[in-house]
Amino acid sequence: MQTDQMIRRARGQQLGDMLRRSAARTPTKTALVFRDHSDTFADLDAAVNRAAHALEARGIAKGDRVALFTHNNRAFVVLRYALARLGAVTTPVNFMLTAPDVAYILTHSGARMLIAEDALCATADAALAEMGQDMPKFAIPHAGVDAPQGWQPVADLLEHDDASEVWRDVDADDPIQMMYTSGTESRPKGALQTSAALYAQYSSCIIDGEMTEDAISLHCLPLFHCAQLDCFLSPDLYLGVTSIVHDKADPAEMLAAIEAHGVTKLFCPPTIWIALLRHPDFDKRDLSSLNAGYYGASIMPTAVIEELSQCLPNMRLFNFYGQTEMAPLATILKPHDQLRKLGSAGRPALNVETRVVDDNDTPVPVGEVGEIVHRSPHLITEYYNDPDKTSDAFRGGWFHSGDLGRFDEDGYLYVVDRKKDMIKTGGENVASREVEEAIFRHPEVAEVAVFGVPHPKWIEAVTAVVVPKTGATLTSDAVMAYCRDALAHFKAPKHIEIAESLPKNASGKILKRDLRQEYAKVFDEG
Repeated sequence: MQTDQMIRRARGQQLGDMLRRSAARTPTKTALVFRDHSDTFADLDAAVNRAAHALEARGIAKGDRVALFTHNNRAFVVLRYALARLGAVTTPVNFMLTAPDVAYILTHSGARMLIAEDALCATADAALAEMGQDMPKFAIPHAGVDAPQGWQPVADLLEHDDASEVWRDVDADDPIQMMYTSGTESRPKGALQTSAALYAQYSSCIIDGEMTEDAISLHCLPLFHCAQLDCFLSPDLYLGVTSIVHDKADPAEMLAAIEAHGVTKLFCPPTIWIALLRHPDFDKRDLSSLNAGYYGASIMPTAVIEELSQCLPNMRLFNFYGQTEMAPLATILKPHDQLRKLGSAGRPALNVETRVVDDNDTPVPVGEVGEIVHRSPHLITEYYNDPDKTSDAFRGGWFHSGDLGRFDEDGYLYVVDRKKDMIKTGGENVASREVEEAIFRHPEVAEVAVFGVPHPKWIEAVTAVVVPKTGATLTSDAVMAYCRDALAHFKAPKHIEIAESLPKNASGKILKRDLRQEYAKVFDEG
């Protein structure tokens, strides 16, 4: 080994180093629990080494993209860190995607290997057929479905004989992960991340999120999404926290797990917090162990913050705001500010600078609305194979989030809306979030989404889809009357639809794109 390599090894701080260090500190502590399988930190570190040797024996090397197409499971965690030890680029794929969408990501990323859950193998095969190509394929026996012909069992990767330490010459600034943006508005973009960016973000999460190694965490949201993976599971493995992983966010199972494991720490998007509060088991389970609750992915209605504060008074609540490109943390609203600064996204995290700027990228005065922009080592290095979008997003040396917001006089950020969700009706700008907040305060409303659709007179019309609480007999007319009392006339919806549910992606974000398409012709004349 050359001197420069020895120095790099001694100074190493790449993603693949994380579990080895945690295992050295607390080898016998439980690291990961999935279903009936439990790993200590030493077990998990050894499993990662075995998988890294197996992947390398099959030709996977530094820079290769490997797609993981699966619900949460132990194999996902092991393979993610095994790939990091080789310097390969983990490329998680949303398990809700159709074959054409999977084909797009596999093609765009240039994936060299595909690892899929058994129940998703048929979708994966259809994607490969659409691409007109094949690649090495491994099936995870997660859903109890036999893997089809042509798929190798993932055990071939996880049960390699060699558990010796793996070190390959991988720099902290080498690409290590590619997260695809959720694509709620357009084709997903490949957000390329490095170990250095992820470690900077983990430090911000741990310090500003007041995370400690004695926690017991429950992870139920998809690990293909950076919120659960890189704000919670990865910082937990970094710290040496015990992590309970579920394959889905089922409210009954979550409430039971909190009681059974004495869970102290939980992240959910607002839609899942609402589902927990409304579940009949909420008042039956002992949830007293919960002392840290986190939300993000979308704005939490202030009424829900107030309800959580009343129902779980010992739980300190944090709002993590950001986006995939920030790995994803940008700002944090801490527990003492939840009620004092209702509706705020908080202040910039430890390793983040944030501004609000106008269309000329000039900072706007306090209280004025503009685009939220960031500088941070958390940030992606590029949108993969898309130099134009990369250049536009980073113009002026700031990353442009596409979110609209304002700062108050104390330096707290308030997210007003996505730029694309701002409704321009009759010459007036209406923030969909403001209308949603007003409707959500109706006592019979469980969920609401507000968006703009074409209108022959107003150009765009404020439209709302409302999901009533269980047992409520809510009507469109009743909500309309409520809005006319609560909002200025031009902000009140011109059409309200009552629905059983709202379309969401796997990370809990409401898909307003789908709603705009569904209701695009509701105001057509004739």
